[in-house]
Amino acid sequence: MVIGESLETNNIISGAIEAPRYSCALGGAYSTAVGILGVVPILHSGAGCGIGQLFGQFYGGGQNAGGPYGGTSTPCSSLVEEHVIFGGEKKLANLIESTVELVNGELFAVISGCVPSLIGDDVGSVIRKYKEKNPDVPIIHVNTSGFAGTSYDGYEYFFDAVIDQLLEKVPKEKGLVNVFGIVPSQHIFWKGEAREIKTLLEKIGLKANLIVGEFDALENLKKIQAAEYNIVLSSWIGHKTAKKLEEKFDIPYISFPGVPVGPKQTSEFLRIVGERLDVSADVIEDLIVREEKRAYRFAEFVGDILLIARPHPYFAVVADSNSAVSITKYLANEMGYLPDIIQITDNPPEEARELINEELTAGLETPAWPEIIYEVDAYRIRENLKDRSFMFLLASSLETFIAGPEFSAIHLTVSFPSYDRVILERSYAGFSGGLTLMEDIMSKYAGPL
Repeated sequence: MVIGESLETNNIISGAIEAPRYSCALGGAYSTAVGILGVVPILHSGAGCGIGQLFGQFYGGGQNAGGPYGGTSTPCSSLVEEHVIFGGEKKLANLIESTVELVNGELFAVISGCVPSLIGDDVGSVIRKYKEKNPDVPIIHVNTSGFAGTSYDGYEYFFDAVIDQLLEKVPKEKGLVNVFGIVPSQHIFWKGEAREIKTLLEKIGLKANLIVGEFDALENLKKIQAAEYNIVLSSWIGHKTAKKLEEKFDIPYISFPGVPVGPKQTSEFLRIVGERLDVSADVIEDLIVREEKRAYRFAEFVGDILLIARPHPYFAVVADSNSAVSITKYLANEMGYLPDIIQITDNPPEEARELINEELTAGLETPAWPEIIYEVDAYRIRENLKDRSFMFLLASSLETFIAGPEFSAIHLTVSFPSYDRVILERSYAGFSGGLTLMEDIMSKYAGPL
């Protein structure tokens, strides 16, 4: 996405939807910018676009504030009726000048919303003129105008702008890998997931560039093209970014269906990454042996709860594809739970659904395969949960107060939105992540036998 480039989208959703579990493309680009420490978002939109993301994306992403550059601290052109008639380019130019003067940021990201597109503002021209006068100020334009899709699309648009407007050819750095597919706020455990994946990769001798949740924003963004490999932790999110980096900078990529949860998924993840990056098999296996031994030993402490209190219960999942696949595989393959119904809420493209379906059927070590439904409408999701056998419902806070009365199920929020859980660095990623998931589920019902 070069500065001022128009967008072509293929949004397959139309009509009214009750409580979709994502925001617009501006929301995704905005939360991604805020999730990279040191990036200052500048919104060219109505004021409601920004404040709506505070209550929607940030609070919905585990009751998190927007940080020093998010929420009510975000510079915004706050377009009103006057600008619809006369345009908002002058106001944007003044906003960029004052923001750079007052805010100590490493990278400034102008994110344009739908109003500038409707009134014909040439945002790209405004930014180009500013860059001509101030060539040393790092600034990019992320075009999310024109109803350009969902939060997940906005994540891709942000990195698309970074690739086209910020990156230049540099030598490859041995052992450096980028990680994509974790969307800040939208994936409610994003901070803990990013930290755990970075730790795992560093333990096998790789240098992980997670970008989100990291300090030194500009430095990390500018070395994306120096990576030997890109790792995408999603069946579809981040794939456009990885493909563009492969085409432009000759960086191959490997994808996984989600962030690995528990020993089995994490061991498989490390073995595949190690093989692709030519890491010694001895190093990989030594780490796996140590970590699996610890994880399974600690799992024994909840053996009575698992086998006596609620043995082999049916469960349902309502979550984005990343979370749904990883959590379902852990519950079925390592805890012995039986999947009843899995509802995927992030509207993945058709080409990704075959892989997701395979992971949720052939990828399960269970006699009971779940019904898999792709649904974004909250009303239809509720209807699909009726008249079923599940005892546990792993979903969002939208299901918190109906799980018991309507479905006689024990509920745990594991997906967006999460208005009933404050989430900082907690996650289910890695070898010990499965133990954390066990704790959260079993704490809902464990007690004197």
